[in-house]
Amino acid sequence: MTASPPIDRVRHPEKAHRPDNPVQRKPDWIRVKAPVSAEYAETRRLMRGLKLNTVCEEAACPNIGECWKKKHATFMILGAVCTRACAFCNVATGRPDLLDPHEPDNVAEAVGTLGLEHVVITSVDRDDLEDGGADHFARVIRRIRETSPGTTIEILTPDFMRKKGAVEHVARALPDVFNHNLETVPRLYPTIRPGARYFTSLNLLSRAKELEPGLFTKSGIMVGLGETKEEVLQVMDDLRAADVDFLTIGQYLQPTPKHAAVDRFVTPDEFESYASIARGKGFLMVSSSPLTRSSYHAGDDFRRMRAARDAKLALAAAS
Repeated sequence: MTASPPIDRVRHPEKAHRPDNPVQRKPDWIRVKAPVSAEYAETRRLMRGLKLNTVCEEAACPNIGECWKKKHATFMILGAVCTRACAFCNVATGRPDLLDPHEPDNVAEAVGTLGLEHVVITSVDRDDLEDGGADHFARVIRRIRETSPGTTIEILTPDFMRKKGAVEHVARALPDVFNHNLETVPRLYPTIRPGARYFTSLNLLSRAKELEPGLFTKSGIMVGLGETKEEVLQVMDDLRAADVDFLTIGQYLQPTPKHAAVDRFVTPDEFESYASIARGKGFLMVSSSPLTRSSYHAGDDFRRMRAARDAKLALAAAS
């Protein structure tokens, strides 16, 4: 298996013919420091040594310096090459890698070495696989349970579109959090997420909770792509109708000139307004800020979400 795309491979061949969208200068509230800590270097060495991919690197996450200083890495399984070509994403696209049969063991080893209390496992889309990678997800979850039984596990899955039985297989492996991102409002799917379908993603989240009511479900969207406030509020309502517990909202940042342009930079006050509205709609947990990403502060947020559900159940029992 190739752990990452070869240097001479065009990272986004499907975007090469597109005209450039100049990358806008970020406002002061989004700028972050370059990763230079010893802990960052140590985490990077561990990932390379075990031939593991991280979405932190592949998706050019702005929070990598902060998270890796705390040794909080988000593992990206099923290879480093995606079969989709989303307009917002910096993960390489093209012919995917062969599955690494040792990956579940290596991920579990890294979780133990880093001493993670909470781990986030995501992946590329694998439309080429019969089950979309569902069995591989289940194997990773089970291996972590065997080697680090005290670690809570959050998965961020593909949509498993047209992969019969995939959601059921992953849900039965009993992660603590089943996350799948809607990414944007339905009107923008044809240009921003052309290989996906809004209601396929929404139904996946609903199905996961239906199968295992004890699971926490989670989803996220980006703003700054041209959506309206009314569309964002409708997405919130759709997610609550699917009984989703946790919502994340973050600023879209353009990875390269070939990716979708930033329509605007949403202000911190607007993010706080979204958070307030979402809490009022009944989400157990909301993270809404310019730098919010699915796995940013995921462990701390999981603990708060679990406490919120416990309090809600206790209140219901007392009434």
